[in-house]
This record gives sequence, structure tokens and C-alpha cells, in this order.
Amino acid sequence: MKSIIKYKKARSQYIISILSVITVSLLCLLVRDIIEYKVVGYLLLVTVSLLAIFLEIKPVLVGAILSALVLDYLFIKPYYTLHIDNAGDAFLLIMFFIIALINAVLTNKFRRMQRAIHIIETRASTMKLYNTLLDSLSHELRTPIAAILGSIDTLQQKDVHLSSETQQKLHSEIETASMKLNYQVENLLNMSRLESGYIQPKLDWCDVKETIYNVCNRLTEETKDHKITYTIDDNLPLFKLDTGLMEQIIYNLVYNCAQHTPKGANINIKAQYDVDADYDDHIDLIKKCIIIISDDGYGFPEEEMDRAFDKFYRYKNSKTGGTGLGLSIVKGFVQAQNGTISLKNAEDGGAVFTLEFNADCMPINSLENE
Repeated sequence: MKSIIKYKKARSQYIISILSVITVSLLCLLVRDIIEYKVVGYLLLVTVSLLAIFLEIKPVLVGAILSALVLDYLFIKPYYTLHIDNAGDAFLLIMFFIIALINAVLTNKFRRMQRAIHIIETRASTMKLYNTLLDSLSHELRTPIAAILGSIDTLQQKDVHLSSETQQKLHSEIETASMKLNYQVENLLNMSRLESGYIQPKLDWCDVKETIYNVCNRLTEETKDHKITYTIDDNLPLFKLDTGLMEQIIYNLVYNCAQHTPKGANINIKAQYDVDADYDDHIDLIKKCIIIISDDGYGFPEEEMDRAFDKFYRYKNSKTGGTGLGLSIVKGFVQAQNGTISLKNAEDGGAVFTLEFNADCMPINSLENE
């Protein structure tokens, strides 16, 4: 299969090279009586140079040889013969051919050098990203693992009597550390799914209100020093979204707010239904699910806001850990459902994440009636 594709690609390049030379030659032939053959030679040389930029070396060499033959046959007297009467014309033709070949070879080498440099830069960038990830993971994974091992070691010591309160505290630490480990592993798996293009949303009726409450209940430990307020319409309809992806989106955003705001900060979650009118062909109502998650923390540095959703990126003054995957996963999951996400800083401080999904909706009472 690969050999067939390679053959078709090579054949198309030869065709492009030959047709380009023939086209330029025919156009010049129309005005042969009013331009010198040297001008035609320059035009053909430019044509070969352009071919060398886009095509492989062999099709370009074919174009160079063909252009030299065409120049001799059609534009150097006597016409329609490869015979040349004077030595000057013969020398110019030979120089044209040599320059065309040298130009083709040098341009091809330059392209190869550019590709090699690009590959080296890509590998260096990839290594830098993975080094960043490994550095982050070394901290993010070591801390909960150390907490789990330490708590288990204490619980297993037979010569030390532990009160039920201490045992409960150790079990709680193990549970919390395990949840942090699970969160990091989930993010790594989700990023792998995004990069492989494996994400295929399973759209079904999603109760956004219930999803938000369920996620926040899972984040009780992470948000214990914060206040979460909800602004959700009681009559919010069901939306056709992927519930699993929505849970991960909300989880990562709320977790991010909790990690990057001071104790006592407020996290507000707003969910609403909106309708827009599309007047392109006829009036068509576009139904939207809008979720806004904001906090009253420090917000994002303006100069770094454009990179907030980049993979592995953590803004410079961040005091907390993290792998820099959370927000990039959020963006990937939102786009997988044909949604959009935007970030801005609130006027009175804090970050504001706005999610918008064009999705079918159905009132909850319709489901109850069914």
C-alpha cells in the first residue's frame, strides 16, 4: 500500500514538472518574435527554481533537462532542430543547463537541511516537554505515594498502639493520597487519548446540574478551605452531551480554581440555558448550554493568558504543583463536543472560565412524563 502511494506521488511530481515547463514554453512561444531567447531562458530557469522548492530532486532534474531541450528546439535558431549554428549560443545553452542543474541540487539540499533542522528542533521540543512532565510527576506522584507508604507503615507497626482516631486519620490520608494519584493518572490517560484522536463523544441526555453537584462532592477534600456557590436554574433542561467528558471538564476546572486560589476564596459555578437566532438562510434557533466557573483569587497574568491551555504549561508565579495537563485536557474535551472555552480575568480579580455548547436540549418535565 505504501509503495503504491509513493509511486503515485512520484508520478504526480513528474507530471507537474513536465507540464510546468511545457506551459511556460508555450506561453513564450506565442511571443517568440518579440522577445529574445535569453529572456525565455531566464523564465525557464525561474520555473525550474520554483519546481526545486516544492518537488523532489529527480522530477526537478527532468524539468531542467526538458527546459534546456525546449529552449534549444523552439527558441534558438535554427528553430525546430537541436542544431546550434554559433558557439556563443551553444555556450549559453550549456551554461543554462549547468545553472539549472546546480540550482536544483542546491535547493534540494537546502530543503533537506531545513527538514533535518525541523526534526532536530521537534525532538528537542518534545524532550523538553517530557522532561517538564517527568519533573512535575516526580513531585506530584512522589508526595501522595510517600503519604500512602508512610500511613501504611504506621498502621502495620505491631509494637505501637494507635487510637481509633489516629487510625481513622491515617486511613483518611491514604484515601486522599489515592484520589490525588488517581487524578494524575486520569489526566495522563486522557491526554494520551486526545493525542491519539481516540476521543469519540457518546452524546446522551446529560443532567448538567446533577453532574456539577456530583463532581463537587468528589472534590470535598480539595475544596474544604474554599466556599462553593451555585447559580443554576432549577428548570435547567437536559442537554445532549457526553456525561463522562463533562464530569472531567468540571472536575479539572474546579480543581484548578481550588489549587490556585488562597484559602477562603469563593468558587462560583453558573449553568444556564440560552438561545441564539441564526438568520443565514432562515430563522433557526441555536440552543446553548453555558457553564461559567469563576473564582475571586489572583487571576491569570495577562501576558501568559494565551498559554493557559497549552500542554504542560504552568504560569511562572504559580506556587502550587501540577503537571500542566488539566486545562489542556479541558480544552480538548470541550472541542471534542464541538464546544468552545474562553478565559478572562474578572474586573474585581479572579479567573473566569466560560464554556459554551451548541446542544439539543429537553425539559426535565418531558423526561418525567415519559
